[in-house]
Amino acid sequence: MANFTEKAIKESFIRLLNDMPLTKITVKDIVEDCGINRNSFYYHYQDVPSLLNQIIVEQAEHLIRDYPSVEYIENAMDETIDFFLNNKNACLHVFNSVSRDVFEQHLARVCEDSIAKYIDTVFPDMTLSEDDRRILIGFLKCEFFGVIINWMNGGMKTDLKAETRRFFKLLPMLMKNMLELSDKVLDK
Repeated sequence: MANFTEKAIKESFIRLLNDMPLTKITVKDIVEDCGINRNSFYYHYQDVPSLLNQIIVEQAEHLIRDYPSVEYIENAMDETIDFFLNNKNACLHVFNSVSRDVFEQHLARVCEDSIAKYIDTVFPDMTLSEDDRRILIGFLKCEFFGVIINWMNGGMKTDLKAETRRFFKLLPMLMKNMLELSDKVLDK
């Protein structure tokens, strides 16, 4: 029963979040929407921010868990973009709220995890020191994170899937050139 109630609460919250800003949503709105009493809500969540935090954490964990290796990083990115597009207003309401920091923290984590898996999957035989690997992952994580943040700042109006697909076609060549150049520079 608890799983059913938690699911109903989350679905109601996301539905409401697609219709109104986060600051306007109350526990009363959520319980009325999903047909439960306030005690049931408070049994599962301390307040609306704790509910939001759990949803963000679960989405991040879902993306990380579902892609144990990333041969085609665009698959992980597509799923992230699809979630944003399917919940566009909700995502923009969270992005433009006081909970933006929680959202950004977990988005950065998903970006870093995807990049690390991509590098380990596509370039398993490349000899990279831990420092070089960390630097490369950090740089590319910031690039992907920045692209998503920029897209959201622009109201999610451009076709980010098309843009990232083009970038991902260029990425292996870019990565190979960066790694080859790194080896040449480090050998001197």
